[in-house]
Amino acid sequence: MKARGSAGGSAGQRPGGGTGTMVRLGRVLRLLTLLKLPCCLLELLLSAVAQGQEMYAPHSIRLEGDITLGGLFPVHAKGPPGVPCGDIKKENGIHRLEAMLYALDQINSDPDLLPNVTLGARILDTCSRDTYALEQSLTFVQALIQKDTSDVRCTNGEPPVFVKPEKVVGVIGASGSSVSIMVANILRLFQIPQISYASTAPELSDDRRYDFFSRVVPPDSFQAQAMVDIVKALGWNYVSTLASEGNYGEKGVESFMQISREAGGLCIAQSLKIPQDRKDKTIDFDKIIKQLLETPNARAIVIFANDEDIKQILAAAKRADQVGHFLWVGSDTWGSKVSPLLHQEDVAEGAITILPKRATIEGFDTYFTSRTLENNRRNVWFAEYWEENFNCKLTISGSKKEDTDRKCTGSAGTPVMFNKNGDAPGRYDIFQYHTTNTSTPGYRLIGQWTDDLQLNIDEMQWGKGVREVPSSVCSLPCKPGERKKMVKGMPCCWHCELCDGYQYQADEVTCLLCSYSERPNENRTGCRSIPIVKLEWHSPWAVIPVFLAMLGIIATIFVMATFIRYNDTPIVRASGRELSYVLLTGIFLCYIITFLMIAKPNVAVCSFRRIFLGLGMCISYAALLTKTNRIYRIFEQGKKSVTAPRLISPTSQLAITSSLISVQLLGVFIWFAVDPPNIIIDYDEQKTMNPDQARGVLKCDITDLQIICSLGYSILLMVTCTVYAIKTRGVPENFNEAKPIGFTMYTTCIVWLAFIPIFFGTAQSAEKLYIQTTTLTISMNLSASVALGMLYMPKVYIIIFHPELNVQKRKRSFKAVVTAATMSSRLSHKPSDRPNGEAKTELCENVDPNNGIPPVRKSVQKSVTWYTLPPTV
Repeated sequence: MKARGSAGGSAGQRPGGGTGTMVRLGRVLRLLTLLKLPCCLLELLLSAVAQGQEMYAPHSIRLEGDITLGGLFPVHAKGPPGVPCGDIKKENGIHRLEAMLYALDQINSDPDLLPNVTLGARILDTCSRDTYALEQSLTFVQALIQKDTSDVRCTNGEPPVFVKPEKVVGVIGASGSSVSIMVANILRLFQIPQISYASTAPELSDDRRYDFFSRVVPPDSFQAQAMVDIVKALGWNYVSTLASEGNYGEKGVESFMQISREAGGLCIAQSLKIPQDRKDKTIDFDKIIKQLLETPNARAIVIFANDEDIKQILAAAKRADQVGHFLWVGSDTWGSKVSPLLHQEDVAEGAITILPKRATIEGFDTYFTSRTLENNRRNVWFAEYWEENFNCKLTISGSKKEDTDRKCTGSAGTPVMFNKNGDAPGRYDIFQYHTTNTSTPGYRLIGQWTDDLQLNIDEMQWGKGVREVPSSVCSLPCKPGERKKMVKGMPCCWHCELCDGYQYQADEVTCLLCSYSERPNENRTGCRSIPIVKLEWHSPWAVIPVFLAMLGIIATIFVMATFIRYNDTPIVRASGRELSYVLLTGIFLCYIITFLMIAKPNVAVCSFRRIFLGLGMCISYAALLTKTNRIYRIFEQGKKSVTAPRLISPTSQLAITSSLISVQLLGVFIWFAVDPPNIIIDYDEQKTMNPDQARGVLKCDITDLQIICSLGYSILLMVTCTVYAIKTRGVPENFNEAKPIGFTMYTTCIVWLAFIPIFFGTAQSAEKLYIQTTTLTISMNLSASVALGMLYMPKVYIIIFHPELNVQKRKRSFKAVVTAATMSSRLSHKPSDRPNGEAKTELCENVDPNNGIPPVRKSVQKSVTWYTLPPTV
């Protein structure tokens, strides 16, 4: 394939001659501009550079006209270190350049737009590098520089003739924001207007610094807002950002991050930058992908990058076998371009991109597709584009530029508007790249953004055609009953903590304790009332005490009925009928208290508990104490004289017992006055670590201490009775009930000594209600049973089964009985004085029961005779 050269020089030749000098001068100019040096000094430098700038003219497009417009386009990509320009850029470079040429053709061919005025152009290549673009743009200001030629002479002595360059009245460009910023700093010094078609950096909205700059695309602040709205609409709150080094990428990401912070609910996992001066591109991009994978939950990647960087990052993701992992959200530099996706279509599937709204000009498509090497010689870079597009090599350079016929088909008719900052309004189309479930892979329009987002999520699809929106969140939502423990500095990241114990989830980040009478519900999102329990009749804790109490009641009633039936028999009369009935009443009440302790608490039950809790024991031990005291006084009196002690008659015994019982009743009445009986629900008693097992205990308002105090007086009587039992242990074995009473008290003391540690040792137990109630009732049942069994069962046995022993014998006087008993007591301590250590006894006559004198037995050994008193009251 052959082609002709153009007037601008070899079409395949790339700019680059004299680059070193111009790069250095460009940097100096940039610094001088920023330092705002006097304009005269700047013009002097520009005039010095202008001569060197002429060598770049062949690498530009120059169209003659009455008015000349400048053009800056990234025809080539940025070259490797040391080389200003790289590969040719099709879409951003050649396509846009041809669009300007087509627009000039349209205007010049329309007699109504600019009658008798022809627009010319001077179009330069920026090579996607800001410093190189600055050097190229010096061409636009040459005509405005005054040159002093007074000292310049030709070799023949004549003054030189300079060809005055065309005056550029305005510049179209540039594409990259960093390039536009660099060029704008020069053009503003000469008051040359500049309109960009693709620069979107927010910095260019500053009309104080860039007062001669405008653009037909919205700034990145709008674009960043649109991208934030897209990310939030998809439910993503954890994303990473990726930017090409330079003003466009860095400022775009900065705007995105600022807007996301202001909007809230969106966190940046990582913010990475793609360096431009790198030796090994592959290693750098592989390293970036590796860094992005360090936060695997941040699948969404917001990318502000140029075409080449987009292509390289997609290739690196494919090499890392991460096809379908990343969710790309591309800025307008990605837009709807196909070139960055070549051979990377599977990695880019599902990518969401935005592009400023634009109208389609059908005439341009016809114009551009009709361009050939023969009819497009005015574009000095078209031959190079031809080589790249058709993968061929041109061997012959073309000739000079020739005029070509231009045909116009009209324009889009879209109005162009600028705000006070020289920016176009924010209007974007939103695309998604599809390769699956479609016959023609490519970009699909899925929404738009004009101040607010309109997104059709139903038409979106992701890797392998999946319709469900994938997630890109730092932390999954917490389950019901869990609160968010926020990660410091990352409001979108948290750890889920269960609201444990008696806490419930009040809101997303707070757990609160339920009230005293409540516990958390099943999912811990609220509270519910704690169930109320009491000791039930069918509970094993109640069955055993009730069974023992019923047996005891039956036995007590049987004994009492037997005593009433045989009320006038010698044994009943000798047992002291009055105190026996009192003692049996106390035993009966000890059994009855079991039913009061298990009954459902109410005010009446609680009142009876207070009365009968200690009353039964008090009656029992008051009667026993009166008996043991009487025996003790009789024998103590017998040691001194044969006169009967006072207060040993049945009436006196009842009076003493009643006085002892009245003390208990007085204490109960005081208790009633100070603290009236009431019922309470105790939630502390069974408030276990596991709230599901928590129970409120319905019980009487009686504390453990009050129970012990109520029983304390009875225990005091019991201890006193035990002391008297010990003191009368020397009474002859057949005398009265001293020894059975002693055994009763010893056993009772053992029972209550076991009760106290069990009762108080279980105070903190979850089963406190059951253990303490059962222990208390069983202890009272055992105490009553011991007294009933040891004191009355032998008598009942004799009365029923051996009535022959229940007969009255010969009467003796009290004096003889006491004398015999005293002597018997004394001699019983001297068994060594008895022959063979034995004593023979035989049953003798009883004394008169009406005198209260118990029956006696006569023991005879040699010439000594003594009498012992059998059991009495």
